[in-house]
Formats: sequence, C-alpha cells, structure tokens
Amino acid sequence: MNNKIFKSGFVTIIGRPNVGKSTLMNNLVGEKLAIVSDKPQTTRNRITGIMNAPGAQVVFIDTPGIHRHKGLLNEFMVKTARDACSEVDLILFMVEAGKSPSEEDIDILEFLKGLGTKVFLVINKVDIVKKETVLPLIGQYTAMHGFEEIIPVSALKSENVENLKAAIVGCMPEGPMYYPEDELTDQPERFIVAEIIREKIFRLTQHEVPYSTAVMVEEMKDKGDIVFIRAVVYVEKDSQKGIIIGQGGQMLKKLGTLSRRDIEKLLGIKSYLDIWVKVKKDWREKPGALGEMGYN
Repeated sequence: MNNKIFKSGFVTIIGRPNVGKSTLMNNLVGEKLAIVSDKPQTTRNRITGIMNAPGAQVVFIDTPGIHRHKGLLNEFMVKTARDACSEVDLILFMVEAGKSPSEEDIDILEFLKGLGTKVFLVINKVDIVKKETVLPLIGQYTAMHGFEEIIPVSALKSENVENLKAAIVGCMPEGPMYYPEDELTDQPERFIVAEIIREKIFRLTQHEVPYSTAVMVEEMKDKGDIVFIRAVVYVEKDSQKGIIIGQGGQMLKKLGTLSRRDIEKLLGIKSYLDIWVKVKKDWREKPGALGEMGYN
C-alpha cells in the first residue's frame, strides 16, 4: 500500500503591470504559455499554467497587472486579476527590485489584507540591481504586510526560481491531481495561438497600436501533416490597420513569419497561417465588442 502524500493546489500571481508575472509563470511551468513583452499591460485574461513536480501538482494563474487606468477593457483586466485571488491556496505578490512600493502596490496590499490567504513576496529582477538595495525594499514591504515567505528571484535568468518552486510545493495542501500529468494549461489551443500572434504585434508595433488590437482565431483545421489557421486581427482605426499591414504587406508578412515559428513549436506540426486585419471602431469601450473578443 502506497501511503505517500500527494500535494496540490492553486496559486495566483499578482502584481502591477510589467513586473514579470508572465515570465515567472512560463519559467515555473517550463513552457511559454503567456505573452511576454517589455510593454506594460500585455496580459488581458487569466492564463492557467500547470506545474508537475514529484508528488505534487501546482496550478498557476497569471493575471493582468493591477493598475488605475480607466476604460472598460482596463476595468475588465483589474477585475480579472482580483477575482483570481479568491479561493486559491497561495498568492505570489510580485514586485520589482530597485523600485519602492508604488500606489498600485499599496492598493494590492490593502486588497490582500482582507483575504486571509497566504502570501509570498516575490521580488523580481534582482539581477539588474545591487544586492544591498534588496534588504531595505524587503523592510518597506514587511512593514505593510506579514508575508509567509520573501523570495528574491530573476524570472528572466532563472535565478532562485528552483527555491521558489520548492517553497510553493511546501505550502500546498494534500490534494488530488487536477489535470493529466502531460497537460500544461487548461486554455484551448486557439486561445494560445491568438496570444502568440498578439505578442508579435506587441513586439513589432509601437504607441497605441498593440493596445488597440485583439486577435481571434476563427478557424483551425488539422489536415494531417499541416494545420490550417485563419486568424483575424481587430484594430480600432483605419490608420492602425495600415500600420499592421505595412507597406506592400511587409509588416503583415513579418507578423505571420514570427507567429508561425512559435505556433509550430507549440503544436509540433507545420502550419499555414492566414491573417486578416479588420477595423472594429472603439471596440475596447463597447461591452458587446469586448464580449465578442473574449473579454467578458
């Protein structure tokens, strides 16, 4: 009879925009599931990643950054982040080394106080600051909240991430295996493919263009040795459509090439990617349009 205890649980990663939440989750899971960009507010939906370890399974929920910007899409993003904190076993509150607590950080800590959930303070980007600056930052945060653990990491360079993994598993309760061992996310392939395309738009365009963009995969057919994908990139203005298509279609071609590379890595099969660009004026401020884009 095997009396070995299996541990499992749910963990939310929360923090203000651009602190490295998606990079950390991708690192913990061992696969790129969430968009990574140097621009803030890249993640819009909650993304679930599954980490399997010896005798344990941890389900991570990456969330949009909590911020004070207005607008229906921004309100949806903040609500998504806050809702992801309910009924989880552990919250990773992620902050950036070298930066004092911001108003958004203080807002998050106030919100966390009322939950009664265990919280780890994860200080990211320690590779880009002097080590002696980290201790005073820890002092500032511990004066505001009683954290279960305080763990400095570099999500980008994988510094101290293994120690963070061990601490997370140690904090999980006894429980079942919620997902098959070979599963990395509960998101459908269409969603991940759309996110890959949207990430490339963030990389290739500037200013308001990436924030005004939504991607929908309308068709995805496996034809044996190749998968056919038809995706639509929605923008708010004709000028943005022109930017994404580019002169002589060059930007759209580049978008397709970069996206296809990651899609084929994800799916393990060759792909034919057909991308269309359409204008849906002011979709970010229309509840009906937000729902159509999957933000509901």
